[in-house]
Amino acid sequence: MPLALLTLAAATFALCADGPRTTCVVDGDTFWLNGEKVRLADINAPETHSAGCPAEQALGERATRRLVSLLNAGPITLEIEGRAQDRYGRALRVARRGGRSLGSQLVAEGLAEPWRGRRSDWCALLAGAQARR
Repeated sequence: MPLALLTLAAATFALCADGPRTTCVVDGDTFWLNGEKVRLADINAPETHSAGCPAEQALGERATRRLVSLLNAGPITLEIEGRAQDRYGRALRVARRGGRSLGSQLVAEGLAEPWRGRRSDWCALLAGAQARR
């Protein structure tokens, strides 16, 4: 079933492994659900597979583990806000639980940033944050 608006109550997510993917988490803003690839439309999380620096890799891994936890914490809805699909063919959805976006929770925890129409340079952002300390 295409993921237009879906209430999800009974899926169990794990980290994606090599091979076919059905229901698993790729990184802090991308997961597979029932064989369909979904990108959280409201955030940008650090990369894990093509991270530009060790700091981005570490934060991306934390964001990925946290998304697994959030997706497994109870029923969510997947909603279209804006485009339904990105240029890579992924379904663009906002995941919500109790009206709150899981993406905004990742942002509040410092594990992602709001989506601004493009990816940021996480290495520069993290280096800047480190320099301000």
